Amino acid sequence: MPKHDSLWLKSLRWIQKHLVHTIVVPQDPFADLNLDASRPLAYVMKTESLSDIAALSEITAKLGLPSPYEPLVANGVIAPRVVCLQGRKPLFGERAGNEPFLECFMRLLAVHKERPELDIQLVPVSLYWGRTPGKEDDTMKAAVFERENPTWLRKCLMILFLGRHNFVQFSNAVSLRYMADEHGTDMGIAHKLARVARVHFRRQRKVMTGPVLPNRQALFHSLLKSESLRKAIQEEAVSKKISETQARETAIEYLDEIAADYSDSLVRIAERFLTWLWNKLYSGINIKGAEQVRQLHHDGHEIVYVPCHRSHMDYLLLSYILYYQGMVPPHIAAGINLNFWPAGPMFRRGGAFFIRRSFNGNKLYTAVFREYLDQLFAKGYSVEYFSEGGRSRTGRLLAPKTGMIAMTMNSVLRGIERPVTLVPVYLGYDHVMEVATYHKELSGKKKKKESVWQVFGAIRKLGNFGQGYVNFGEPITLQNFLNERAPNWRNEVADDPEQKPSWLTPAVNVLANRVMTNINDAAAASSVTLTSLVLLATDQNALERSLLERQLDLYLTLLKKVPYTTYTSVAEGDGKHLVQQGLELNKFVVCADPLGEIVSIEASQAVSMTYYRNNIIHLFIVPSLIASCLTHNEQIPRQQVVSIVADFYPLLKAELFMGIKDVPAYVNQVLDFFIEQGLVVETDTLTVVPEHTSQLLLLASSVSETLQRYAIIFNLLANRPKMERSELESESHLLAQRLGALHGITAPEFYDKKLYGTLSVKLKELGYLADNQDKSNINRIRDQANSLLRPSVKQTIVASVTAEHTV
Repeated sequence: MPKHDSLWLKSLRWIQKHLVHTIVVPQDPFADLNLDASRPLAYVMKTESLSDIAALSEITAKLGLPSPYEPLVANGVIAPRVVCLQGRKPLFGERAGNEPFLECFMRLLAVHKERPELDIQLVPVSLYWGRTPGKEDDTMKAAVFERENPTWLRKCLMILFLGRHNFVQFSNAVSLRYMADEHGTDMGIAHKLARVARVHFRRQRKVMTGPVLPNRQALFHSLLKSESLRKAIQEEAVSKKISETQARETAIEYLDEIAADYSDSLVRIAERFLTWLWNKLYSGINIKGAEQVRQLHHDGHEIVYVPCHRSHMDYLLLSYILYYQGMVPPHIAAGINLNFWPAGPMFRRGGAFFIRRSFNGNKLYTAVFREYLDQLFAKGYSVEYFSEGGRSRTGRLLAPKTGMIAMTMNSVLRGIERPVTLVPVYLGYDHVMEVATYHKELSGKKKKKESVWQVFGAIRKLGNFGQGYVNFGEPITLQNFLNERAPNWRNEVADDPEQKPSWLTPAVNVLANRVMTNINDAAAASSVTLTSLVLLATDQNALERSLLERQLDLYLTLLKKVPYTTYTSVAEGDGKHLVQQGLELNKFVVCADPLGEIVSIEASQAVSMTYYRNNIIHLFIVPSLIASCLTHNEQIPRQQVVSIVADFYPLLKAELFMGIKDVPAYVNQVLDFFIEQGLVVETDTLTVVPEHTSQLLLLASSVSETLQRYAIIFNLLANRPKMERSELESESHLLAQRLGALHGITAPEFYDKKLYGTLSVKLKELGYLADNQDKSNINRIRDQANSLLRPSVKQTIVASVTAEHTV
């Protein structure tokens, strides 16, 4: 009987199976790690352990991977399926040497020398029984639950008390063929493989558990000793005419108000609650791009997560996903408005640190906060903050608040050696609990102060919220960004650390916009967002079901064949499946008549559904503009379409944070797609195929409100070229209200004063508000915008602008 089949070991495995709950990272190793099922595979583990191999066996059986108990047979050589870097640790005495395992490496390498076509995959596997990082003042507890090198007795205690929090992490496979070809097959290479594996396991542990947690009071005393904070305390004492002791006490109060108090025990409890909550709320959480973030952690980057802000759920969802993806939940910058009992203390122990909405020139508070943030970076804690500053009320990204990004960049300038990398995160939901409240606030209702009763009220209303979406966008490493913007930045900072470089504020603004663009690049096109986009483009927010399904099929194919970016995710299934999903979520209603079924948005829900449409409007705005050009012209040259899009794109980019790298190439790809789908034919010019006019008209409707805004702005500028920015903003907003009242426009963003402010800034950058402006450009874009409007809307705008100018 093989050793692992003995009655004793079978009994131990049976007991362990009932004590252990294992979470696999990543959930689908074949998809995320590019494992090849056709090639032989061996596992590499840090320490020989019966319990670890038993846990691995349970997982491999579920994933369809080879069992660790099955020997690896290659070219007549039989080798263990598991290679360990060190032997097990006895209760007393020395650990067994690693010679048998090095010998195993040698045998596998030797087989590759004999058979050139062979390529065995070595897959590192890490097991974590609990994920406590430990504290700086750990004593007895650390000794009893030693995780790095436990004896069999300690391992039994870990399984007993921490078995419900067992994580198994698979890493990218190493090709033994590559190692053999590049480095040979001698004992030296076997030793090198072992050394590389040790480094890998050490880094993986840090990614999974995070850095050691500080004692909170000890951290405060350490921060108060810093030169910059001592100087700030002295200045506070002088300016407020108080003693330095009193100023120091104020600084301690600020620290106590700000600082997190991370508790691994609370996180473990929260994990169980959140698992129940997500299962209650969502039918699934879709994740894209986690592997690249895990690799950044592994490579030693200081990670700063910068998600969009849709809902209070954002804090919980991102931390939960990171925990289950084998990374440590970040320290989160939360608004001070969330520091109410009992949520505040719980958030604080979950890693939240609290920040005031405004520092109001409070130099001591600023210094304390900056020093605390520097300390988080220095100790290696990942950080999360929302650059929008608050939750979006319209579903579009808000203009970024640059304060936290500027502080992060200043931390880099002050000398953080490790690469600091911003990771933009798109968070999306099929249902956002606060949407109804958002629209009340936009209509003028005062925002309610957060309280415990709101929490209980939200929990009471839990229901089927569909799916959630967490997409990680393209990371931005700040040192690389600074090298692009100011190649000599290191020398400038070294020469005069106190002097603020002239390029810093513009660089922060560019970085903030790049972050928002990268968030939108990672958008998730879901059943709710796509169906809302189609139905809101119709006159009555209703469409015959088969036509709706056909339009959704077109949009899905467009996103897949002409991808917006590689970070964007697209819903699985076809139009029929998406419509059914939306109906099951009660987002839409269906009614039947003798001619078929009609799917619609209820009138009371139309404004709310604009929120979901706005989540992805940027993915379709350029195709929609192209469709508008095609449907408003019987024949139009391809180059004219490219030119029209090029004129409008800078404004679209400013308000929707778009990041199309090559606009003419993208326009041509969309046009080629329309031709391939049979919507358009091209001879010398482009012509819409009559039977597909309705599909292109529907697509074109999505840009109509945006074109109406641009028509308002450029008609005003053409009539009154010398308008000041502030005047243009107020006049545009006034005309938008008039247009909305006359033509039934209900989208909240159409009346958003801040949006007209954003556009006026861009217009000034483009030279449209300069004294030496080129009036021919303004007239051209005005004429283009007017030509793409419905005649009645155009007449209202032109008449209103002319009448106003006459008055």
